[in-house]
Amino acid sequence: MTCLTSKKIAVLPGDGIGIEVTHEAVKIFAALGLPIELEFGDIGWAFWQREGNALPQRTLDLIKRTHATLLGAITSMPKREAQTALSAHLQAQQYEYLSPIIQLRQQLDLYANVRPCFNIKNNLKAFNLVIIRENTEGLYAGFDYHPLPQTLHNLLHAHPKWRAYDATNISATLRLQSQAGLLRLYRFAFAYADTHGFKRVTLADKPNVLRQSSAFAREFFEQVAQDYPHIQAEILNVDAVALWLVRRPEAFGGVVAENMFGDILSDVGAGVMGGLGFAPSANVGEKYTYFEPVHGSAPRVSAGQANPSAMFLTCAMLLRHLGYQSEACDIEQAVSEVVNTGKYVTYDVGGRATTADMASAIIDTTLKRQAAKIMSTFSKPVPEKNDLHTLAQFEAAEVADALDSLNIESVLLGIQPLLPGMKMVGPVFTVQYKPYHQKPEHFQNAGDYIDNVPKGAVILIDNDGRDDCSTWGDILTQVAIQQAIAGTVIHGACRDAHKIRQLNYPLFSKATITRSGKNRVYKAYEQIELRIGAVLIKPDDVIFADDNGVLVIPREHLPTVLQRAANIRQTEKRIIKAVQSGMGLAAARQLHRYDQPWLNHADKKIC
Repeated sequence: MTCLTSKKIAVLPGDGIGIEVTHEAVKIFAALGLPIELEFGDIGWAFWQREGNALPQRTLDLIKRTHATLLGAITSMPKREAQTALSAHLQAQQYEYLSPIIQLRQQLDLYANVRPCFNIKNNLKAFNLVIIRENTEGLYAGFDYHPLPQTLHNLLHAHPKWRAYDATNISATLRLQSQAGLLRLYRFAFAYADTHGFKRVTLADKPNVLRQSSAFAREFFEQVAQDYPHIQAEILNVDAVALWLVRRPEAFGGVVAENMFGDILSDVGAGVMGGLGFAPSANVGEKYTYFEPVHGSAPRVSAGQANPSAMFLTCAMLLRHLGYQSEACDIEQAVSEVVNTGKYVTYDVGGRATTADMASAIIDTTLKRQAAKIMSTFSKPVPEKNDLHTLAQFEAAEVADALDSLNIESVLLGIQPLLPGMKMVGPVFTVQYKPYHQKPEHFQNAGDYIDNVPKGAVILIDNDGRDDCSTWGDILTQVAIQQAIAGTVIHGACRDAHKIRQLNYPLFSKATITRSGKNRVYKAYEQIELRIGAVLIKPDDVIFADDNGVLVIPREHLPTVLQRAANIRQTEKRIIKAVQSGMGLAAARQLHRYDQPWLNHADKKIC
């Protein structure tokens, strides 16, 4: 994998077991040889005690100048205990404790909490879902009162049940939801589901009781769902979702909820995974993102006993965010392998290993997976020219049916040819773009990667589907033609459409736009694994594109796809010939086994 520049990560170990699991897990970055620089910062209970601030301003400044943040764990205590814990010289200054977690979410506007849930243990039925929780509004928005302010107490006078209560004998918390907050949450949830291949998004709420606020939320959920007709959208009572998460987690894809409901469901999901020791999370905003395991500081856990799995899985989420998909996948699979082997696991998983022992086993297993992957590339042949030539003789429908018969998601939805009549076949060269957090003063040379693209390859650009700026135009087209590149596919937009059509260059994109991406997005990575919708694309997989759209063929499956596509073509020819001879379509299909057209004619049991 190629990275544009080294990345800086703010590391905030925090409190309790957060310090130990962070120390052990961050070793994975150096072990993998990644261009990542760690900068450690201050957060947590010790700084509240010494300074009266659990989140010093210097730490916020550190977070804002790094690419992402890794947080260990935080100790929080109720108001009375927090005041008592302050240093003596601070107790008279009336400091008020506020959880640094809440401060981070509010001050950095980290509106979405992302909790992936998947089976770690092999004895569980396979499941893969995500719980996306609103982070800044809802019942945790901060409007929590005792005693009641006069204006709120006056409001209760309209209700006979509460009229008799004095303001000091009532507490209240407001569930605040804004149109802007709900829309961005639901847009994020559906976009996440689309990118990760989830077919279902569930809004977990309580519409049968919280009728007005739930109806308000429903309006915007259904509005956003209309933009994703291929994803099933549903609204369920939160208690029913909790029940079915335990009974049938495999039935869910994306689950989205307001703050408190999402908080509770997230821990249910962690329990289904096997416990908080396996639960990673991310807190996402428009500008900033931080990652943390959800197990907390666990002050009762003795030194050396904490399960580091959640922190390793959190590191994997962080790496995936930075574009290191392959490394993230290897870490996740290494955690699963170590847990299922059972030799080096902590007491909560039934073992006797220390935190350091289990962490070392996860790192060693990750590196072994990396080494095996590298070795496999030497034995995996590049697609032969003859195979590519044979592939080009087929129609997209034949190839798509062959891939469907192998249960391979292959269609890049919404990407169409710029010029009708084009057909394009070749090994893929992947490029990923990322948005600038701050626009540069000058245009950047984001397209220079083209010098690395081999002859006959198809360039696949992932600009996250953006249609508001281009990543391809006339100059890159001229260079691509000069270098005999087979064509370009863009998960995003191009410009200079008229010139590209005149040059008769095969280009497929989601949109065209005149606005440049030069000061809006940058080329972050090349030749990495990409996931677009439900389709996984690896470098040197094969692209097939024509007027019907774009298909991705996994390199290792190409020979099988070719054979099945040929059988499908022959099956359809026999059906057409039978119909032309006077047979009905239903009978012809039954005769030639149209239910399994990919089988060789000799292998079919002809009816």
